[in-house]
Amino acid sequence: MYIPKHFLVEDRSMIYDFIDNNSFGILFSMQDNCPQASHLPFLLDRDEGYLHGHFAKPNDQWQYIQQQEVLIVFQGPHTYISSSWYETNQSVPTWNYVAVHAYGRIEIIEDLNDVVRSLEKLVAKYEDPSSTYKLDQTNKSFIEGLSRGIVAFKMKVDRLEGKWVNG
Repeated sequence: MYIPKHFLVEDRSMIYDFIDNNSFGILFSMQDNCPQASHLPFLLDRDEGYLHGHFAKPNDQWQYIQQQEVLIVFQGPHTYISSSWYETNQSVPTWNYVAVHAYGRIEIIEDLNDVVRSLEKLVAKYEDPSSTYKLDQTNKSFIEGLSRGIVAFKMKVDRLEGKWVNG
């Protein structure tokens, strides 16, 4: 991603906060020299530096993704900036946006218990605290059955790029 110096964010904690608050990302990879992308929710493990997610099993992107570096893009607010907002008419319009790019390699999670734990964390993050829905022992066999229809994964974050207006 092109990042002018004055928009560069390198503070990992700030970038992690952004990912936590904008955790629906786009995972890009290649298959037969053709770009592929999936829109997915992600969970960030700050301590270990991993992003966790899952594909629906029929989404074949998971079948070839382990042998390459992938990119996950997280987007935030964005807006058109009119030249009329500047004090001079010697300007051009632009677009301001906030984005984070995370790079790494995907590891498929095979262990069913790890898959279920990942889903429990995902539901805990997004479910309204007042909701009565929970992944627990009362629906464990149902959840385990559904878990067989997904392919869970984790990605060690090797590199991060953050871009937004500082200050």
